[in-house]
Amino acid sequence: MTPFTRRFTAQREHIDELGHVNNAEWVRWIQDIAVAHWAAVAPSEHQDAYIWVVVRHEIDYRGNLVAGESVTGETWVGDAPKGARFDRHVRFTGDDGKVKVAARTTWALLDKASGRLLRITPEIAAPFLDALPSSDRNSPA
Repeated sequence: MTPFTRRFTAQREHIDELGHVNNAEWVRWIQDIAVAHWAAVAPSEHQDAYIWVVVRHEIDYRGNLVAGESVTGETWVGDAPKGARFDRHVRFTGDDGKVKVAARTTWALLDKASGRLLRITPEIAAPFLDALPSSDRNSPA
């Protein structure tokens, strides 16, 4: 599985009183990479009709960044959706090769017009999944 990637660089406004990237900024980056992944792979008719909302974040903070340092964010969907929800994995790796933050977030699909939850159809899920056996899906290759 090839994860979707994006670079993030810590700016001065991302730094908290401890001198490193604030936890709220990591959450924003998790959302930013997820939204960018959706925009990159979903057909325009899906983007026009549906919107995703986060219903759960599980985040492990393993390291941090100071202003000017960068990470490569990676995201992937590990398993098929369940009803209106699916789990997305996110990992931010520093230029030193160490994972700084890892997360699993649960997203739910909404109809943009009505705001109602929708079951994720195979057509909606297809751009995010590939043919790997389910035992191999939780971690990208």
